[in-house]
Amino acid sequence: MTDATGHSDTTAGGVPVDEREARRVAEAARETRWDRPSFAKELYLGRFRLDLIHPHPRTPADDAARADAFHDRLRTLCETELDGTVIERESRIPDEYMKAMARLGVFGMKIPEAYGGLGLTQVGYNRALMLLGDVHPSIGALVSAHQSIGVPEPVKQYGTEAQKRAYLPRCAQGGVSAFLLTEPDVGSDPARLAATATPVDGGDAYDIDGVKLWTTNGVVAELLVVMARVPEHDDGPGGVTAFVVEADSPGITVERRNAFMGLRGIENGVTRFDRVRVPAANRLGREGDGLRIALSTLNTGRLSIPALCTAASKWCLKIAREWSAERVQWGKPVGRHAAVAHKISYIAATAYAQEAVLDLSAHLADEGRRDIRIEAALAKLWTSETAWKIADELVQIRGGRGYETAESLRARGERAVPAEQILRDLRINRIFEGSSEIMHLLIAREAVDAHLQAAGDVIDPDVALAGKARAAAKATGFYARWLPQLVTGSGQLPASYGEFGELAGHLRYVERASRRLARHTFYGMARWQGGLERKQGFLARVVDIGAELFAIAASCTRARMLADDGADEAHDAAQLADVFARQARLRVERLFEALWHNTDAADEALAKAVLRGEHTWFEADVLDVSEGTGPWVADPESSAGAENVARRTMPSTRE
Repeated sequence: MTDATGHSDTTAGGVPVDEREARRVAEAARETRWDRPSFAKELYLGRFRLDLIHPHPRTPADDAARADAFHDRLRTLCETELDGTVIERESRIPDEYMKAMARLGVFGMKIPEAYGGLGLTQVGYNRALMLLGDVHPSIGALVSAHQSIGVPEPVKQYGTEAQKRAYLPRCAQGGVSAFLLTEPDVGSDPARLAATATPVDGGDAYDIDGVKLWTTNGVVAELLVVMARVPEHDDGPGGVTAFVVEADSPGITVERRNAFMGLRGIENGVTRFDRVRVPAANRLGREGDGLRIALSTLNTGRLSIPALCTAASKWCLKIAREWSAERVQWGKPVGRHAAVAHKISYIAATAYAQEAVLDLSAHLADEGRRDIRIEAALAKLWTSETAWKIADELVQIRGGRGYETAESLRARGERAVPAEQILRDLRINRIFEGSSEIMHLLIAREAVDAHLQAAGDVIDPDVALAGKARAAAKATGFYARWLPQLVTGSGQLPASYGEFGELAGHLRYVERASRRLARHTFYGMARWQGGLERKQGFLARVVDIGAELFAIAASCTRARMLADDGADEAHDAAQLADVFARQARLRVERLFEALWHNTDAADEALAKAVLRGEHTWFEADVLDVSEGTGPWVADPESSAGAENVARRTMPSTRE
């Protein structure tokens, strides 16, 4: 096969694997141990462990002061030297912006001071991302891709001391990095990864071959983290492995700078590796550790998405408030009309909850005493979905001015509010670092982990009869201890959680709903057994219920923290938390109802019929205006294809 540039692509289609092998590879990459407690894991098991998040964790005073000082400098930079309209107009982040951010230390925010970075906490880093995202989401994406999943994080977690000293100072000074995992035909199925890293020179080096797609920062990066499959060999186990690669290595070609619906300034491309020689000293961890490193990096790396989503939602609230108070229709401001007021309430309450979820998850990450793999995934999933809804509501509130571009509004002499832009820019967050569909499956797998550990062999078709008998005995013991705990709890006691005042009832609801959710999950296990993993509609609703309960708990504990601190905004926070909890509880009840009363079976049957072509008659009057011979084929001779096939060389940001 050939790709759009005419090159032979032996990796097209990925490595052929069956469903069982794909699951085995994904399962092997999971962190299976739970050495530290997890609030969200307990929540899905019907155990509302409020003690794991209350009192709300705090940032040490020294760390907070250092972060505040940096934020002040960053805010000044954002307000005086960085202009988002320039990025939107030119579809690139100007070189002088890159240099200015490097001088301030933006590219080393989470890198320890010992390696030339600022050593900010996750909380401090998130706040900085929110400021950068306010300028333009492309800056937030660039910095996040560089620092959250690019070279700094995996090297910090898994690199040798020599690797840390070689790469972290470069990254801190402005050497942009990128993370290369996705391939043209391989997204969320790592078992099919086709890029190879073949040992050469007696094992002292590897030759990397393959193509990587959607390489955020890849067009301008100085350093790359590349995932490639090492074949089994005499001196090593092989498997998907992580490497740090110099972006200017011979054999690396950036074949295209991609263009997207939003994030106009993002430097995202297609990168080809043709016998790229990489020293074995550049390997991160052992052979076969690549997917585990990638997943571990994403645990905290995913928190950058909620930071950018929360910043956008708070901006939407500001614009909605200002417009709804000023715009008069039928004798009063539009915000006084109930239809718009309900939207404003949703935006305000949900934006508050987003920040509560973000801050709680980040504080838990900083403390290091909790396992946050589910919390981080929930934060990413829930904030990306709700931020999109908030932006959509803002566009609706502003009407035609919401749909009109900021440039057009400016040309007409009106305030240039980029409402339609924020809708375009936010859409990618439901796809970035794991689509919402994949996040549902990932979280569901962790949520039912205790059940699979207890009864997995009972429903595993590969386990022999004798093994099933032993597993059944083990499962009986687990459920005999666990199920009685789901009958009653503190949520049924009127005086419980009294220190939360008017919010106590919401926490009692979370406790009751948590036990109820665990019971329904058990019913699903009992009903479908090994087939539960294919009941994706059911599992998605289980996950969404847990996400709403997590957000309620986070909102209430944040309001309680502000009250304990005597903060001026404590009363306002309590109102926001109360309204959010009321709204969330209605959503939870609808999700519980839909667990068992839904159209899943009919939907799946119709989808199968559509895929078989049984309803193509319905498409008969549709014009085929797509270019080429199919929706995935590009014309290599077209100007659109040619003008972007170029690597942008960044001037050094290190001065």
